[in-house]
Amino acid sequence: MKTTIYFRGSLSSCNYDCPYCPFSKNTDSQETLAKDRLQVQTFVDWVRNQVDSGHQLSVFFNPYGEGLTHRWYREALVELSHMPHVLKVAIQTNLSVKLDWTRDLNPVTAAFWATYHPGQTKEERFILQCGKLYTQKIPFSVGCVGVKRAFDSISSIRKALPKDVYMWVNAYKDRPNYYSDEEIAFLTQMDPHFVLNAKDYDSMGMPCRAGQSVFYVQGDGRVKRCYKDRQVIGNLYRDGLEEISKERPCRMKQCDCYIGYIHMEGQQLDPIYGERLLERIAFM
Repeated sequence: MKTTIYFRGSLSSCNYDCPYCPFSKNTDSQETLAKDRLQVQTFVDWVRNQVDSGHQLSVFFNPYGEGLTHRWYREALVELSHMPHVLKVAIQTNLSVKLDWTRDLNPVTAAFWATYHPGQTKEERFILQCGKLYTQKIPFSVGCVGVKRAFDSISSIRKALPKDVYMWVNAYKDRPNYYSDEEIAFLTQMDPHFVLNAKDYDSMGMPCRAGQSVFYVQGDGRVKRCYKDRQVIGNLYRDGLEEISKERPCRMKQCDCYIGYIHMEGQQLDPIYGERLLERIAFM
């Protein structure tokens, strides 16, 4: 069984304070960090124990915060990247940490979803970090949130990145009709697939791989079909994937986020992303 697992533990803090992020102002207690560490370690243990299960797993860490500032996330990525039944392991990150540990990653299976946050770090430092991954041939994409005050930075970072590194732009959807036609044209120049993210997808009752071969796992093992659907469909550690997996049409009116709509049936995204859909690396 080929399965994609999104994992999110108790971490809800970040070393950045981006104004558009609801988690940037949080500070986790030592108790919460200890809980998150145990949750990540328990999950890695579970994955390790699936080696003879016949499952082929792709794992994506998307914490409410910056995971790589904590050693247990770095160790998890390294260990998972070398497991024979793990096809892919990736993480959302701002690339703010030292990257000397990445030499221990398996570049065949490891990947990074890196986000550039203007005002939180210098462009030169972010590009230097990207260069380290590029030199090591570790796959990564670079993204920015498409707020208007960031347009100059988005243009500058696109010029500074190697041409064969895909840069995506997340549409800012907190305000309706936020972009003019000219601004949409500009962002499409930066990210040729921007229009895919700028729209919301009608999804109620539509077929989706979420809940069947894609699962959103919380730190304590509770599983949801989708990160926006609060219904718990099982517990990874108690029930196992086979018991949880079944066809589950979407229960949400619309799907507006990349990590959601890419799993809807009929999206025809293979020609754009191929095997790099999870980490958001488009063909260049």
